Amino acid sequence: MLYALSTCVHCKKTKELLNDLGVAYDYLYVDQLSRAEMDEIIKELEKFNPRCSFPTIVINDTSTIIGSRMDEIREALA
Repeated sequence: MLYALSTCVHCKKTKELLNDLGVAYDYLYVDQLSRAEMDEIIKELEKFNPRCSFPTIVINDTSTIIGSRMDEIREALA
C-alpha cells in the first residue's frame, strides 16, 4: 500500500518505480480524500509512520518504507 500526496514529487517517483518493477500495489492520495476519510486514514497511517510523512509504503502490514528510498524499495520488493 502506497500512501501518497497527489502533488508530491517524491510520491510520483515512488509510484513510477513500483510500476517499473511490475509490483502489484494499491495507492491512496490522502490529500484527495474528504476530511472525515482523511482523519480515518491518518489514524491508520500513524500505526506505521507516526510522523505521517509521504510517501509511505506499507508492505503486507509488516514492514514500512518512509520516503522515496529507491534502493530500499527495490531491495524489499526483490
